[in-house]
Amino acid sequence: MKTNCAFAIAALVSVLSPLFTVNAASGGELLELINAYRAGSPLCEGARREPLPPLTSDSTLAQIKGVGQLQEALRAAGYPAARAETMTLSGPSNVRAALRFAVQLNCRLLLSPGYSVAGVSRQGRDWQIVLAQPLLDPDLGDWREAGHQVLKLVNAARGKERNCGNKQYKAAPALSWNEKLGAAAHVHSRDMAEQNYFGHEAPSGSTVGTRARHQGYPWRSIGENVAAGKASPQQVIDGWLSSPGHCANIMNGNFTEMGAAYATNPESDMMIYWTQVFGSPR
Repeated sequence: MKTNCAFAIAALVSVLSPLFTVNAASGGELLELINAYRAGSPLCEGARREPLPPLTSDSTLAQIKGVGQLQEALRAAGYPAARAETMTLSGPSNVRAALRFAVQLNCRLLLSPGYSVAGVSRQGRDWQIVLAQPLLDPDLGDWREAGHQVLKLVNAARGKERNCGNKQYKAAPALSWNEKLGAAAHVHSRDMAEQNYFGHEAPSGSTVGTRARHQGYPWRSIGENVAAGKASPQQVIDGWLSSPGHCANIMNGNFTEMGAAYATNPESDMMIYWTQVFGSPR
């Protein structure tokens, strides 16, 4: 682990006072802006970068006190991280100024594909951003077990009305597991892990439609969610539900079946890659 400390490092409050609640809210707003920056073909050091998935908010990281010995602080908080890094800012008076300052200071860190979660906190004009990559959940199980857990969480989400961005969705019927869609999901997750990329289109040019057909699934409608760096099915679902497009796939009443799978590669940037394939058969 390494730290990136700039300007003054402010000590975080150690109790949940009303002041801390306000600061936590400001931190959440800054993380939303960071995620919007990551998602929008961001400009960094004069060059456009590929869009990145959102960082998942982590309250434990937001409450890490100081950054002098980050590894020790994470260990004391009981937070198992494969890697972590910090950025500290002193001076910005609001979240937009803090984003501009952070981009100018270290846009590469904000756009690092090696981190999937973040905690942001504020005390006055002092801000702290902690980015981390969690270790894999030791109870993850094989890809089918994890895929069925994703299915369970998805059906729980579909069971109630929700907003995906600015669009409201009614509750949708539960999906059923389809082994061919699961196999298509596993193929893509394994390919992303082995070739160290993240996206819907493989380097070979294959897309979710062709991958499903290769597994013998005659689809009428097809859809796909992908994620990377999430250590558990719950983290994956939380990330998808916070993203309007992924959330819309989850709530789409036209889909009747799904499969999901993960694959890992410790040498890759994100370590773990997830794919969820939705379908309705012809």
